[in-house]
Amino acid sequence: MLHTLSMFLVCVVLGVPAGIVGIPLTLITRDISLLYKWGNGIAALGVRAAGIRLDIQGYEHIPAGRACIFMCNHVSNLDPPILLPKIPGRASVMLKASLMKIPLLGPAMRLGKYVPVERESRASAIKSLRFATEVLKEGIHMVVFAEGTRSRTGRLLPFKKGPFHLAENTKVPVIPTVIYGTGTMLVKGSWGIRPGTAHVRFLDPIDPAQYSERDALMHAVRESMIAALPVAMRPEEE
Repeated sequence: MLHTLSMFLVCVVLGVPAGIVGIPLTLITRDISLLYKWGNGIAALGVRAAGIRLDIQGYEHIPAGRACIFMCNHVSNLDPPILLPKIPGRASVMLKASLMKIPLLGPAMRLGKYVPVERESRASAIKSLRFATEVLKEGIHMVVFAEGTRSRTGRLLPFKKGPFHLAENTKVPVIPTVIYGTGTMLVKGSWGIRPGTAHVRFLDPIDPAQYSERDALMHAVRESMIAALPVAMRPEEE
């Protein structure tokens, strides 16, 4: 629990003052860049304080000067604070709407144009996709955990179709992204962090315009991710 406490203290001791100062400042200036930089810096420091080392590869696959959709697998609550600070430029995330209710963090995510998703509501899902489209048009990357939830076993789960609607409609490059190692550092349902190495791989970009059908695009992204994952994290059956 020591590593969990270390990460928590970093996030609280630095995050609360940053929120108290940064949120009003952002509302006044209408410029999120400083608050975004602070947030990512605090997340990165928290990850380091928890004894987590990072192995990041594939930056050369990210097109410069273009908004992209980063499609990633999801095995741990450590995934977002590890991944987001390592994406060049500014990024938004598609996430559970309930997270927007967290004090300080929720308002900060709204200012950052994070996209809330309510899975049970089709109308809300459509609204979320429209919002995400506008975010991409502003040149902001979108990070999507394509399975829609964390995998309890670590194996890649079936993908949700919503993110591929977004890719199909916007035609922005999709960067298949895999993360592994975090599943054993913070297991779903546990609060105890174990130190270790988190591996992130940004894979070759995929152009949605090259696929006439959404299912074909989804298949291409999925196959790219499967090939890059350790065997133990690949789906047992397809």
